Amino acid sequence: MNHVILVGRLATDPILEETSTGKKRTCVNLAIPRSYRNADGVYETDFIRIVLWNGMASNTKEYCHQGDMIGIKGRIQNRSYEVEPENKEEKPITKYITEVIAEKVSFISSKTSIPDDEDSNPLETNIINCY
Repeated sequence: MNHVILVGRLATDPILEETSTGKKRTCVNLAIPRSYRNADGVYETDFIRIVLWNGMASNTKEYCHQGDMIGIKGRIQNRSYEVEPENKEEKPITKYITEVIAEKVSFISSKTSIPDDEDSNPLETNIINCY
């Protein structure tokens, strides 16, 4: 079973691209704060690459901007590609990417001011304020 559900904020504005076959695609990074503090007392953030296709890609581009909170339901997928090395006598280098392929997207809220409360997790605070 390969199911992923994520809630976070867009790290950048979505950019809509079109493939050579005419499919629409946008790739975004979803910023998701961890639910615990590190040794310095700070909530670290993970940036997860999300790929949206066709209608989801177009709607995300039209309605979402950097800082907006969205929910994603999808699946994890790995892919690889080759990069030519600087030294042409060496073999190409294989790079691997893990990304979430979105199957459903929910637009939760636009970016709002985050309360200045040291004891609250920013993601949890904003979800509560959305309802």
